[in-house]
Amino acid sequence: MSLLFRQLFDSCSCTYSYLLGDTHSSQALLIDPVYERYNRDEALIRELGLQLVLCVDTHCHADHVSASYLMSQHMGCKIAASGRSGIQGLDRGLSHGDRIDIGNLRLDVRATPGHTDGCITLVLANHSLAFTGDCLLIRGCGRTDFQQGSAATLFRSITEQIFTLPDQCLIYPGHDYQGRAQSSVGEEKRFNPRIGGGANEADFIGYMENMRLPHPRRFDEAVPANLRAGRPLDGRVPQAPDWAPVVTTYSGILEVCPEWVATHLDQVAVLDVRSVAEQAEEPVHIAGAINIPLNQLRGRLKEIPRDLPVMALCRSGRRSAMAFNILREEGWEQVANVQGGLLRWHAEGLPS
Repeated sequence: MSLLFRQLFDSCSCTYSYLLGDTHSSQALLIDPVYERYNRDEALIRELGLQLVLCVDTHCHADHVSASYLMSQHMGCKIAASGRSGIQGLDRGLSHGDRIDIGNLRLDVRATPGHTDGCITLVLANHSLAFTGDCLLIRGCGRTDFQQGSAATLFRSITEQIFTLPDQCLIYPGHDYQGRAQSSVGEEKRFNPRIGGGANEADFIGYMENMRLPHPRRFDEAVPANLRAGRPLDGRVPQAPDWAPVVTTYSGILEVCPEWVATHLDQVAVLDVRSVAEQAEEPVHIAGAINIPLNQLRGRLKEIPRDLPVMALCRSGRRSAMAFNILREEGWEQVANVQGGLLRWHAEGLPS
């Protein structure tokens, strides 16, 4: 088999995307692409010399926005998802038993509802790999308390469509929040605390019904967007600027990774918008940064240069996103938000 396989990760939503390519035909498929990681994924596909022919969303996501529409517009691929997902604008609505051919590669579609009505699992034809989306996770499973969720349906999906695969079949989920990359059918049958170890349907339903999970942070933004396969309301596809390697979030904020800023401090202006109290409590600064608290920003715009790209920074990257919006409203074109703020800056060991 001529399989090229890459597992890709979005640290903000803990989402896994999967690139599968056939090395003979150079055709490829991308599973569950993330909007903010479009530039990264496109660059990888082009570097590997692949032709992206299909993007597949395993369901209508509630925690991130799909990049399927962006990929279709930039790379000419088709978009597929379950016909029961409610997603509009699909080139192919998938059903249980369908087959996806990518060059010499074949994926079989298994309907695995329960997290949502439109969840599917994609299984490589030789049953060596299964991409389970949010149906079966590593030592967990998708929640069933919203979006047509049903614990009883999910139990049947997992036990009848996934646990019937060979024990050695590797499981690649849609998410993991603890840094785990893969599991296997045999492992999950033995060790999954929700549905493994011989748990029956009543055990599983009792477990799921007593979970108390917070509302997904991006639910109100992500679900409507994903019902359009990630297509922006105005239909306009963002173009990457050439002054920094930024990514465009679905809300239109340009973000840049801290490592790039740290290595280009002589070419940018860093704008630290932490409050005076924050700076006193945590007196850590980036070399050469301009310190203007967010609540003073509109009155001190003259202190911010216009001849350099401005990198907005705060403790976590949330309020600096507001600074980005303020500067764009005031006419700054070259401005970006530093992803993760000082928390990520420190976590990556960057100088301060």
